[in-house]
Amino acid sequence: MDIAEVAKRSGVPASTLRYYEKVGLIASIGPQGVRRQFAPAVLDQLALIALGQAAGLSLDEVHTMLSPGGGVNIDRQLLVAKADDIDATIRQLKAVSRGLRHAAACPAPSHAACPTFQRLLKSAASGALDRQRVGRKVAPKRARP
Repeated sequence: MDIAEVAKRSGVPASTLRYYEKVGLIASIGPQGVRRQFAPAVLDQLALIALGQAAGLSLDEVHTMLSPGGGVNIDRQLLVAKADDIDATIRQLKAVSRGLRHAAACPAPSHAACPTFQRLLKSAASGALDRQRVGRKVAPKRARP
């Protein structure tokens, strides 16, 4: 397939395909200097790249999972670590969502008088929500003099 066909079938712009080729994520076949041609397997490689990016993997991390011949060498530990990070982000976002919903529906006459809202403020100020993220080292905030 030529580059235009790959772009059309994959939805990946030709400029991105050329970049992916330049950094070694995909490889064209045939002589250099003519219109780039790709094997049909490039569509699977592009799907893997898209999946990796959707999961938050960098192109370098995705690159480590692609062999030069177009095969796949999945780094299972990296995937588990990324899934753990996503789970931690979900927990953090759920906590923020609960806090927002509580603040919106709180029956207290003032948010300053609401113990739940005050706990949420203290947690946010102390960085507690950030420290829940896996793999993220966040030092506790120091009190200013």
